[in-house]
Amino acid sequence: MPPTAETVEVDFITPRHLAGGGDPAWITVPLHRACGWSHGNDPLMPRVILSSPDQKALLRLEPDTGGQWWTLSHAAEPDRPAWYASFGARTPVELIAAATDTLTDPAPSAEAPTDPFEPLRQIGWSPAIPDNGLASPDGTAYIQRLGSTDEPGAWFVTATLAPNRPVWQAHFGAHTPLRLVAAFTAALADPKPVPRMDSGRSLPTREPNVITRRTTDVPAVYVAGALEERVRSLAARYSAAPTNPLPSQQPPAKKNRIR
Repeated sequence: MPPTAETVEVDFITPRHLAGGGDPAWITVPLHRACGWSHGNDPLMPRVILSSPDQKALLRLEPDTGGQWWTLSHAAEPDRPAWYASFGARTPVELIAAATDTLTDPAPSAEAPTDPFEPLRQIGWSPAIPDNGLASPDGTAYIQRLGSTDEPGAWFVTATLAPNRPVWQAHFGAHTPLRLVAAFTAALADPKPVPRMDSGRSLPTREPNVITRRTTDVPAVYVAGALEERVRSLAARYSAAPTNPLPSQQPPAKKNRIR
């Protein structure tokens, strides 16, 4: 049935890491409206730059045909050197949002997971490469951490259709808080499909043996309201936050430079 004036045709894609990037507003609008991040006004540049209220964190979205489109950076703090995370253009916004939502949480839970491997082990990812990593059962995604037990390094998460057909890669610097990396991998492990309205252009493949694509007519009001509901939900965290939030569970970092 073709969509009507009251419905919108939406594709629901699994696995989500092969669904394409999605709408950047899923990340940028809540950061600005719900979390108080400010942005500059440079309409002549094809980029977005948002800075946190304390001016310690910066999110840059800038089209770069040869590299990462998203870069999240954070200044040094007394217990942690400066850190960064970056994401390729086709990294699903739902995965990046999991990391930014965790960063902006005014009252992080002491029980929040801090082992980025654990959500993936729970869904059947297994060791497949020699460098401290895990691969998805279908072979289209893998994660590894460089370094050693004594000196752990940066994290790399890669989605690929073949050894010579990378789709996107996420980098997390050695000092990126583990709860952010774990939030990203938990979103990666989530089996729920993600919606896309432009999948004809954004899907890296339509191969039915690799992805599942279910097309549904969705009421337009639901599509239009999804972002507004996300903004309201994130903004509500601030009114519900305790006066004295739980202290960070991260151990002090060693004083070595970021890769």
